Amino acid sequence: MTCAACVSRVERALRQTEGVDGASVNLVTKRASVRFDPSRATREALEHAIEDAGYRIGTIEPPEAPDRESRARARDAALAAAIAVPLLVLGMTHASSAAARAVELVLATALLAGPGRTFFVLALHAARKASADMNTLVALGAGAAWAYSTVAVVAPSALPRSAHGGAPHVYFEAAGAIVAFVLLGRWLEARARRRLGDAVRGLVSLRPPTACVLRGEDELETITAALELGDRVRVRPGERVPADGEIERGAASVDESMLTGESAPIEKVVGARVYAGTLDRDGEIVLRVTRAQQDSALAHITEALEQAQGSKAPIARLADRVSGVFALGVLAIATITLVVWLFAGASLPVALERFVAVLVIACPCALGLATPAAIAVGTGRGAELGVLVKGGEALEAASHVDYVLLDKTGTLTTGKPRLVAIVARDASEDDVLRVAACAELPSEHPVGAAITLAARERGLSVEAPEWFRASPGGGVAARALGREVRIGSAQFLAREGVDVSGAEADATALASRGETPTLVAFVGGVTSRVVAVLGVRDEPAPGARSAVERLRALGVGVAILSGDRAAVVRAIAAELGVETTFAEVRPEDKARVVREAREAGHVVAMVGDGINDAPALATADVGVTVARAADVAAAAGDVALVSGSIEALPTALALARATFRTIRENLFWAFVYNVVGIPLAAGVFYPWTGWQLSPVIASAAMSLSSVSVLLNSLRLRRFARSPAPSPATASPR
Repeated sequence: MTCAACVSRVERALRQTEGVDGASVNLVTKRASVRFDPSRATREALEHAIEDAGYRIGTIEPPEAPDRESRARARDAALAAAIAVPLLVLGMTHASSAAARAVELVLATALLAGPGRTFFVLALHAARKASADMNTLVALGAGAAWAYSTVAVVAPSALPRSAHGGAPHVYFEAAGAIVAFVLLGRWLEARARRRLGDAVRGLVSLRPPTACVLRGEDELETITAALELGDRVRVRPGERVPADGEIERGAASVDESMLTGESAPIEKVVGARVYAGTLDRDGEIVLRVTRAQQDSALAHITEALEQAQGSKAPIARLADRVSGVFALGVLAIATITLVVWLFAGASLPVALERFVAVLVIACPCALGLATPAAIAVGTGRGAELGVLVKGGEALEAASHVDYVLLDKTGTLTTGKPRLVAIVARDASEDDVLRVAACAELPSEHPVGAAITLAARERGLSVEAPEWFRASPGGGVAARALGREVRIGSAQFLAREGVDVSGAEADATALASRGETPTLVAFVGGVTSRVVAVLGVRDEPAPGARSAVERLRALGVGVAILSGDRAAVVRAIAAELGVETTFAEVRPEDKARVVREAREAGHVVAMVGDGINDAPALATADVGVTVARAADVAAAAGDVALVSGSIEALPTALALARATFRTIRENLFWAFVYNVVGIPLAAGVFYPWTGWQLSPVIASAAMSLSSVSVLLNSLRLRRFARSPAPSPATASPR
């Protein structure tokens, strides 16, 4: 494919195939995504539809493979330039001898039949399908100039003589320059296009080609692709980890920046997870492979990035509609231009020059590249910064976000609560803590884990309870160490028949300090009483306050949405500088809060861990999950913060805005170029200004238009995180 018209034709051919529900073709990645019913359509039918439209299915090379297309285009451009330069010299010196004209004829014919042949072949393919594209315009422009000039050389008497009474003027230099400039532009475009995929190639190249596998006492070097689950692999300092696994021996500082965007190395010890492609900086480790290559975090991130780069944003629909009829429209305008100039009394050479100039200055390529080029660079840069945007539609929506709802636990906080206070009543702290820890031992809740960990840190023995029952969102009931015990919220204990009135003051005091109060009651006998109130605190995540400040600096409203007690949520909000909170909201009610924010006119992003927040994530305009690299494949939502840190959220929104701004710039200049360039080439302004545009200059301008769109998109590669604003510059919102 060479232009946006090609994209439209391939999409139309696929959509007209029986059983196909939808098709999207990307000019940048040269890939088609097709949704079809396999009982009614086959892969062979899809391939036949593409080939019948005049295209062929290429082999998908790995991203790190040499760019054959770029080398081929460089070769064609160099050969075309070598022939076009003497043509231009002869044309500019106005050599009029028969010998000079014969040389020009030979050179121009060689150029069009050699490097320029591809335009005529592809134009013929389009004509057979009653269609037209960029190749049609170039072939007609160069072909018309060559045909007129050839007649002027071979049969000069058939054409009107020049204004000075000499032989008819020839335009071989225009025909040669058109082909040479377009080939040069396509070579520059191919080079720039290759850089659009640098992020994917960078990710793929992170996985080392070989790995050192341990077989007993022996070491065996094998290719990484041959690693199997359970293999033990040695990784030395300075080497990259070949597979996802768990450390069995050793410790090291591991750089995970290419996966998460976090520059600081992470200390890894025995039992820690490590990921393929990360860099071992300073220690030797032995890991056990726990994931197949195709299931690794690196593979999932690469796959998601490729899909995102091949997607379309809604803003591209206008350009798609225009590109679909662009070439035919230009042909009509060029024909009208020729006729008008002839009726106005211009000579055939002058009218033909205007006709050719209109054909070659028009550029649907810039329109077709405007959106996918920016999306490819923007999503690629996001992946390098630890932000995975799952498509052009999500990217466009994220660029408009003005209100963010943040889940508390695991998003604004570390997600690893610790026991920080014990207010014991009628029992010793150790006695209460040991019974509570035994009762919570089977629990999977973070609060239960915090209680059990605190008991072990005090040196208390912890054993399994005699029986155990968990009440989701409430607490646990158990029999441990010979005692019936209830642990949880005041509401849960009240439902279990425990009088909690005497403990409310202690619970309120703990909650006001940002600690989640958990009541412990011994039941049975004559009375059931609360024997202690435990304070469990989940500390704010590093960088959470900075993230909130940066969001406000972007003009984004921020609120916390949590199922925790109102006092706890307010305390955490005060620490982070957030004014609006929604507390004691059950998971199923979070979606209602999101919906109400949207109905109030906001473009809403919901940020959560992707588990109990799934309904809210789906309801929001943009669902953002805070997911570690290992969990990115299962992450719900439209955007994944692969670093696992809320600190990447402002970066995600700022990058989305920068990408969308680049798309608008690309589309604006692509439209302006054609709106101004085509009338200028047609000579519309000539009666008032005397302006005319030669086909040579027109072809150069056309070639550079699409390159300029790509270069503008590549500026996104320099996008960097913005520093946290100072209090003086932060938005008061």
